[in-house]
Amino acid sequence: MLLKGYYKKIEPASGAIIMANGIFLIGAVEAFPVLDQVYGKYLAFFLLVAWVIIYKDLSIQFFHRDFLIPFIQNPVNSFVIGTWIAGVSVLCNVFLRYFPEILLLTQAMGILNTFLWLFFVANCIYNFKQLVVDHRNYPVHGAILLSTVGTQSIIILLNNVFFQFPSYFSEAIIVLGLVFYLAGVALLFNRYIKHHDWSLTGDWANTNCIIHGALSITGLAIVTTNTFTPGFVIYFWILVFVLLVAVEAVEIIRAVKRVRHYGWNQGIFTYDVTQWSRNFTFGMFYTFSLIMQTNPFYPVPEWLYQFQRGFMDIWAWIVLLALIWEIAIFIKARAIMVYREKLIAH
Repeated sequence: MLLKGYYKKIEPASGAIIMANGIFLIGAVEAFPVLDQVYGKYLAFFLLVAWVIIYKDLSIQFFHRDFLIPFIQNPVNSFVIGTWIAGVSVLCNVFLRYFPEILLLTQAMGILNTFLWLFFVANCIYNFKQLVVDHRNYPVHGAILLSTVGTQSIIILLNNVFFQFPSYFSEAIIVLGLVFYLAGVALLFNRYIKHHDWSLTGDWANTNCIIHGALSITGLAIVTTNTFTPGFVIYFWILVFVLLVAVEAVEIIRAVKRVRHYGWNQGIFTYDVTQWSRNFTFGMFYTFSLIMQTNPFYPVPEWLYQFQRGFMDIWAWIVLLALIWEIAIFIKARAIMVYREKLIAH
């Protein structure tokens, strides 16, 4: 039965906050021993507190009629459920790293998350059908690739918190995520390549960085489950790296254009919840590269290993600085909101 009445509204994509901060704690943090070994458990605890606050509000909101029905009926926005699934998956992996003694609780969360994912898969299939069959001009953006992110996060979670699943099972889930990815990219191609009625400053979404992020988490799923061949993984990593460079080059051009058009404050200093997707994708590429290098099942040629290490030494700082930047503009936005509320109250 759906609820009625007042509830605290929260951005449906707020799960991305947990994704972005959590992936740092299971990946790039290894490049900063002080943050990892001295402050890691404290940061993980703060992440847990943030998760409780965010997911409590998301859960209450989800069961309210005036939110749920329009949300589910929107074939683009409802893909952000993928951030809820990936957020829990990342948090569980943070627990494994810093709080291994609560494994039973982590496994319970993993089971509940798997049931949510099953609902999400059905929702994704329905939404893709709607986007293909319904000829209305929906503003498709990178959020539809959360279908891949949520799916791959589940197989990573299950293999890490339970046991190594049979390779055919893991491969099936990974391939499903890739099918979702191809469907999503086809829809993005249709919007941005076939149609010309859009601008880089106003219509290129923050979530489009998931074009490479969804493949990074696919790569992480592969090297976590020991599926596919080492040769395939090497070429796959190169593909993701090329997409990372290409998409982020577009993002830099977009940032310059936005500053020229809107000014510094509105152009790049204004907070939006979708910006966390960039932090997540940055951190995910580092984590994919890290696990690929540490897994003996995937030997890396010496030339590629040296290139990866040199790149990761720089990339770790980019991941950290981008995260600090996002936290700073988030705090700024919250402070402005609180100040305005006080003005209204008086």
